[in-house]
Amino acid sequence: MVSFFTMRVFAGLLAAQALGLAVVASAGDMTAEEARPRVEHHLVEAEQIVRHFETVIAEDCPRFDSSAERRAYIDGEVERVVLLVAHLDEAWSEAKRTSDKDVRRAAKAPRAQVSHAQSLVTKLQTCAGDAGAKLEPRVVWRRIEQEVPRRRAEIALP
Repeated sequence: MVSFFTMRVFAGLLAAQALGLAVVASAGDMTAEEARPRVEHHLVEAEQIVRHFETVIAEDCPRFDSSAERRAYIDGEVERVVLLVAHLDEAWSEAKRTSDKDVRRAAKAPRAQVSHAQSLVTKLQTCAGDAGAKLEPRVVWRRIEQEVPRRRAEIALP
């Protein structure tokens, strides 16, 4: 005789399998040939931003004549972080529309580049502190999280 617990586990496994099949079925609405250029567009844009961050991180802190100039500079760099995250999110969103594992892998791998953005925010905090100003990374990341959806909508391919 099969116990009630065993039947529940079996029913749960069946439900999980059905859900997995549904995810795979919905993932394949684009071919790899359709998805790849869309993913690559966002990855190229993200790579350009990362190269910019590498330069900023390697250079000395910029000096500004006023706090308004410093704020404008920081705002511009934070906007680049927003754009980086938006492009990486869009690349992954496009990749999820295909069941091709290579396209998905290509879109997912660059997510590690967000570490450059984290390094940039740390550098901006250090530079602000050197100038006698204060920059709270927690506030910066909250701003980034809030602005990414808007930027994603702006950069999404038709």
